This record gives sequence, structure tokens and C-alpha cells, in this order.
Amino acid sequence: MNLKLNYKRTALIGFAFFGILLLWQVYDSWCPTFLTDIFARRMYGLSSAELKAGDPDKILNVQWLVGIIMACDNLAALILLPIFGRLSDKTKTPIGKRMPYILVGTLVSAVAFPFIPLFFHANNIAGMVIMMAIVLMFMMMYRNPAVALMPDITPKPLRAKANGIINIMGYVGGAFATVLGIFLKLSDYINVSDAARKLWIIEIPFIVASVLMVISALVLFVTIKENKVEEEMKEELEEGERLAAIATPVTDDGPMSRENKQMLLAILGAEFLWFMSDNALGTYMGNYVIYYLNSASSNTMLLTIFGGLASVIGFAIAGSIADKIGRKWTISCGLGLTFLGLILMCFVGPSGRVVGANGEFAFPVLLYAVGVIRGFGMALVHNCSFPMVVELCSSKQIGKFTGYYYTASMSAQTVTPVLLGLFLNRTLAWKTLPVYTCLLTLCSFVVFTLLVKNIKAHKVDNAKGLEALGDND
Repeated sequence: MNLKLNYKRTALIGFAFFGILLLWQVYDSWCPTFLTDIFARRMYGLSSAELKAGDPDKILNVQWLVGIIMACDNLAALILLPIFGRLSDKTKTPIGKRMPYILVGTLVSAVAFPFIPLFFHANNIAGMVIMMAIVLMFMMMYRNPAVALMPDITPKPLRAKANGIINIMGYVGGAFATVLGIFLKLSDYINVSDAARKLWIIEIPFIVASVLMVISALVLFVTIKENKVEEEMKEELEEGERLAAIATPVTDDGPMSRENKQMLLAILGAEFLWFMSDNALGTYMGNYVIYYLNSASSNTMLLTIFGGLASVIGFAIAGSIADKIGRKWTISCGLGLTFLGLILMCFVGPSGRVVGANGEFAFPVLLYAVGVIRGFGMALVHNCSFPMVVELCSSKQIGKFTGYYYTASMSAQTVTPVLLGLFLNRTLAWKTLPVYTCLLTLCSFVVFTLLVKNIKAHKVDNAKGLEALGDND
């Protein structure tokens, strides 16, 4: 039997990832700066803009508090993601085992999300943090089942290419948020007096994200009949088990072999380290641009666009690269490229050339090169790492192993905001950020390259032309 990837159906499954990255891009781009500003008021009685102008070191002093709040959200995710993964594995409903969690999680998150900037504007830190917690909790209900849906109905040897497609869909979602951030600049809200702050500048991105999240979930629900597709794919999924790139075959009920367990632990250990690095940039990059480079926040969004375009290219070709050299060496190459990009970031500093109406500096061009290199490199990493984890389990354990994958990533994202926040507080130097990320990326490269075996999947065919767009669902 020739296994063939259905591109149309895989792209439709990608609408789940579209909603996830859309929300995450808005959340990570806006919330750390919200927290910086609101903590500055609580601790010093001044806005972050006033501190930046008069005593910028105090901005660094509050970063550990920003890190704690961002880490608390991730700590909740660390607990909830495996729970929802296991629950969805065992759930049986007329609309599938993943879909109920996707629909409920999307609806509640979308309703709560716009209240985050509303409470921030009102200088209500308790309300803001509670809304952040609600959004994160219900996104965890959504995230694990949504990500597990792809391997549920995709044979193992095809999952790297399928993962590339759904990640591209996700980056399209992130692009919506990024474009909004270019035209609705957070720095235009932060860097003015309280009386001049306009709520709509920060509220519109959250409302648009909520609306698009709901639309993406509805598209997924209408087009993917989960139970029907899984039944139609039964023989292909069984063939995929036979062709899997694993040391020893897996069974539904038997224990993991020693070789497979070692492989899983090595992948998760390296993943923990690269997410420590990745999330450090995701959490603090907005503050790095506004408070260290003294540039407009729209430059962060442009940086995200350049990195996102490079990521799309990486996701598009990562599966083909993995077919030739194996997933291990594809990930190792990605980590190596990312490390080189972050080395360049260590040489970036404020330009000193004033270009903005609020005294903002020109954005360092070298940082765009960093974004492109890192975006492409991490696309190779993310594209192949998740399929390697779910390769090691049977079809009845996909939610559980998706939980393992997210346990490693969320553990990293729980630790790194606090740890880096403390380093920033002690060193009082934003240069700590690129050095920190460089070291962690290097460690992940060493762990992954030395401890993970390269087991190439059997070569399989993909549907081409009109066949690839055929309606098999």
C-alpha cells in the first residue's frame, strides 16, 4: 500500500493551529509590556515610559515580576496539557474525541481574551491577571487535542510533511496579529502620558484575534468529520505503524522498549532546552525593543514577519530535507543555524539615531538577519520534533504523548521567564538576553546531537496534483 498525504485535509486541520498561534502571537507581543507598565506603577508610582526616560534600570528591576506572572500561566499549562491529552484519548462523542475540547476551549478563550487590555487600561492588575489565567487555562483545553488531531489521522511516515503544512497555517494566523501590531503600535500607547492613552489601540488586536479564533474553530468543525476520517484512514494508519521510524515497534498496551524510552527522554530533554531559549525571546523581545533599543514596537512586528516568512520556507521544505537526511540531522541543522543567528544578536545595540516622534531610535538592521536565520532554523526544529515524539506511541496514546511534548515545552516556559527575569534584575543589562539564549541553544544542540539516534522513515509517496486536493474526508 502506498501512503499518500492529503494536502487539502491537512491544511483544513491546520485551522486549529491557525487559532493557537494567532492568540499566542498577540498574547506574547502585548502582555509582557502590559505587565512591565503596571508593575512599574505599583512599585515606583510612575509609568514605564516615565521610568524609561528618567531611570531605565528600574524597568529591568521589574522584569522578574513579569517573568513570574508569565511563568504562572505556563505552570498551569504544564499541569493541564497532559490532563486534557489523556482525557481526549479516552473521550468518545458523535463529533469525535478531540473536537469537544477544541470547541469549548476556543469559545471561552475568545470571550475572555479582550478583557485583558480592558483591565490593563483600567490599571486593574488583579482583573488582568485573572483574565490571562482564564485564557491560558481554556487554551490548554484546546491546544493538546487540536495538535493531536493531525497525527490521529495521518500515517507516521507522513507526519513531518503534514506538520509543516499545519505550522504554515499557524504562521498565517500569527501574521494577522503581527500586521495589526504594525498599524496599532503598542509603543504609541505606552510612550505617551496617561491622558493621551487610547484604549482602542490595544483593544482591537485582542478583539480581532478572538473573532478569527472562533471562525477558525468553526471551519475545522464543519470540514473535518473526525470519526469518519479516522475510520476511512484505518488501513493507512496501520501501514504507517509498520513503516515508522523507530528503534522497536510499539503496541497499544505493552510497555515502551528501552530504546524507545531513551529516545523519548533525549528528545524531550533537548526540547526543554530549546524552548527555554525560544520562550526567553518570545517573552522579553517586545520589552527589549521598546526599553533597550528604544525603537517603535512596530519594529518587533516587522521582525516577526521576516522571521515568520523564513519559518514558512523552513516548514515547507523541512519534510523533504528529513526524507533525505533524517529528522535528527534536520533538527540538528536547525539548532546550529539558530545558534549562529543568536550569536549575531549579541552584537546588536541601540542605534542612537532618532527617527520617531516620541524620540524613538532607528531599528538595527542586523536584527532582521537574526530573525530570518532563527526563524528558518527553528522551523526545521519544530517541524520534525513533534512527529518524532508521537512516532514513539500507538494510535491510542497520541494525546498522552502530545502531553509529554507539551510538558517539556511548558516546563521550559515556566522556568525561563523567572530565571531570565532574575538575571536581568541582577545584571541590569539587556545584553543578558542574547547571551542566555545562545547558551541554551548550544546546550540543546549538544544534547540532541549526541543522544538522539537517526532513524530514517521508509520512503513513501505523496498524492500529487488533483489527487492531493481530493475530498477524502
